[in-house]
Amino acid sequence: MRELHVRTVTDAVRDMAIKANTELGQDVIDAFHRALEQEASPIAKEILLRLIENAAIAKKERLPICQDTGMAVVFATLGQDLHIVGGSLTAAINEGIRLGYQDGYLRKSLCHAITRKNTGDNSPAVIHYDIEAGDRCKIIVAPKGFGSENMSRVTMLAPSEGLDGVKKFLLERVKKAGPNSCAPITVGVGIGGTLEHAALIAKQALLRPLGSTNPDPELAKLENDWNNEINLLGIGPQGLGGRTTSLGVHINTAACHIASISLAVNLQCHASRHKEILL
Repeated sequence: MRELHVRTVTDAVRDMAIKANTELGQDVIDAFHRALEQEASPIAKEILLRLIENAAIAKKERLPICQDTGMAVVFATLGQDLHIVGGSLTAAINEGIRLGYQDGYLRKSLCHAITRKNTGDNSPAVIHYDIEAGDRCKIIVAPKGFGSENMSRVTMLAPSEGLDGVKKFLLERVKKAGPNSCAPITVGVGIGGTLEHAALIAKQALLRPLGSTNPDPELAKLENDWNNEINLLGIGPQGLGGRTTSLGVHINTAACHIASISLAVNLQCHASRHKEILL
């Protein structure tokens, strides 16, 4: 049985918290460039160029891509033959977040839900665990900004509403969000499961690289069709008009109860940030 010391986890999470907030993924940069080729609006093109420039400066100067350095969401997938030693895995992850936000000079945005007193170190993280075969540990750190998170929604549809109802809710949500979600956005859609599971798989959908194709051909077609319809809304980069409202729609599905369609739409701003490591 392989052993993994919690200090290794803390160090890795610390580094990922900093890198996720300062190094925008190449898939996002590439999506900006693809959008530039299709965009007709001069203002929208200028904004896209500024976003590309901003990402380059952030990486070079080790500065946050956005002043909202987010709430830390962590996905930890553990091999069932892996033994965590030296302490609590949850405590190790939270210590990594604390150190990352401290050492990276990242804004601490977390507070008590009732008193609104700041926690002081951007912990605790929201941690999702999964178990699989093997003896490795995969960790993803995904800081989630709340301009876009505030615009996200979960609903329960009647089965009779079908895909038309899903699309209607999706388009209305993006339209109502308008400039508040800091477009160009990525749209995570979770269909099925229970209320909380739909929200989880919608957020997990945001982790898929932009430009990738859904392995399910039917879902791939829906993603393309719905993304095109979103871009016809004319919201555009930062809500100032144009063809580029969405960089991509990513759909995850799960089995659902015969009496309902659980649906979650999780919007992600242009700073689609996440880093992962296999330990």
